[in-house]
Amino acid sequence: MSNNHPEFHNELGFNIFKQKYAITPYETWRERSHAIVDAVCGRNNGTEANAIMGKDDMDFLVKCIEEKKFMPGGRYIYYAGRLATFYNNCYLLKLLEDTREDWASLLQRNTNCLMTGGGTGNDVSEARPSGKILSKTGGVSSGPIPLLHMINEAGRNVMQGGSRRSAMYGSLNWQHGDADLFLQVKNWKEQEIVPGLTYAMVKEQNFNAAAPLDMTNISLNYDDAFLQQIERGALPQTFVENCRMAMSNGEPGFSFNFGDKQNETLRNACTEITSEDDSDVCNLGSINLGNISDINEFRDVVRVASKFLVCGTIRAGLPYHKVAQVREQNRRLGLGLMGMHEWLLKRDKPYIVDKEYKEWMRVYKNESERSANKHCDRLYLSRPKGYRAIAPTGTISLLACTTSGIEPIYATAYKRRYLTNGTRHKHEFVVDATAERLVQEGIDPEKIETAFSLSSDPERRIKFQYDTQPYIDHAISSTLNLPAWGSAENNEDRVEEFAGLVAKYAKGLRGLTFYPDGSRGGQPITAVPYAEASSKRGVVYEDNSEQQCLSGVCGI
Repeated sequence: MSNNHPEFHNELGFNIFKQKYAITPYETWRERSHAIVDAVCGRNNGTEANAIMGKDDMDFLVKCIEEKKFMPGGRYIYYAGRLATFYNNCYLLKLLEDTREDWASLLQRNTNCLMTGGGTGNDVSEARPSGKILSKTGGVSSGPIPLLHMINEAGRNVMQGGSRRSAMYGSLNWQHGDADLFLQVKNWKEQEIVPGLTYAMVKEQNFNAAAPLDMTNISLNYDDAFLQQIERGALPQTFVENCRMAMSNGEPGFSFNFGDKQNETLRNACTEITSEDDSDVCNLGSINLGNISDINEFRDVVRVASKFLVCGTIRAGLPYHKVAQVREQNRRLGLGLMGMHEWLLKRDKPYIVDKEYKEWMRVYKNESERSANKHCDRLYLSRPKGYRAIAPTGTISLLACTTSGIEPIYATAYKRRYLTNGTRHKHEFVVDATAERLVQEGIDPEKIETAFSLSSDPERRIKFQYDTQPYIDHAISSTLNLPAWGSAENNEDRVEEFAGLVAKYAKGLRGLTFYPDGSRGGQPITAVPYAEASSKRGVVYEDNSEQQCLSGVCGI
């Protein structure tokens, strides 16, 4: 396949860069790489004395970004060189007390953060359960769920930084009085708008149609009290029901916080950064393992990437003063990894953690802490409370044409379904860009394990995350695919077995999220065989009618 844009592996990466990140139509990726490093670590439009990283490190860092061996978070790529410097992807928020003043304050904090281009995560466990008598007014509490609805609607109507849709997260303690209501809040299959019409039916026709908490990912927070129960062999009914909803509906997910991490219930929108402090902030960048040749080069990239994120804690603009105070106190870094599955595939490895993988992870863990601490000491800064977090890296992994975060390729090929003119569904066949490149480099498409093929073996996915977590001091964002609810491998009869599986690994995890195939109406993509998609590329079909070809030349 020809490539007219040598800075990128394919047309998709080039188009994403031009449409989402380039400041001018003529800017190149090389120029953007220089702009990022200069704005975050260099002179920042000042003098040479203003630089907060040495010249040799800066030159190497530019090279790492240019070659896509290190990819700063998307907000860094977008804002570097602009007047605003909102480099941070997300903010972690908490209802501090159940008062009208703090409800209003939490809404204000969310809106302020969303307007910078960052997502938000909200722990609302401090809200009283619904129906409790309010001593001052004589009324009754509405509970935390209406507060999440209010935040969700704020997100629906805020275009982040004027350029992207809101991303949000909400959580509640598993023993909260409204936990049972929370478990059902996104059960769109059973929630009727009018008799006979559910939210799932509406979503099937228009995936962007409004539904309860549709802008917000949700999880229950599990603490030491939960851990004590499962260690005694008891599975709490709330947990079992959480597993049932995860298997059938995808949400809520699971947030695990044990021991000295028990109070770290706050998460960002994609859940990889953890904190116990309201108004904390995430600070993300990811190393592309797929582009790194050996462990010594990996160590060098970890070194400059960690320093880059430290510099970001100085140069990033923030939405309000409390965020700056908490950042100064915690200075959380989220140095992550992507291209992990590509790294495995290039070494002819299955999707498991082996000895070589662990050697690389030890380098990642030790060097990220050593270099970040050394750079903080040099600049007379507080040392970070956290160093590593694996984000989903959706858009930046497309820029780099590699696999996202910790996850395997979703599918080597898929059918993409979409709505035209608001009324007509069409679909086309797509070969995954990373899979296509790897196939061209000699990897057999039939040997590529995918999230879709692994969906019938969730323990493989959970164990990979479990075996990686010891090297991550924050959390890992990953969505584990499951077969459709009601299928032979995912149904009511398997709920207890599945709950036991999740409980088996819970102590060594910080969170889990699942997606059963077809669980959200209007699912835009479904996996198909590589050979089928490869033979049908470039053809647009009317949905449910592959006999009608809209391109004029079907080619089949």
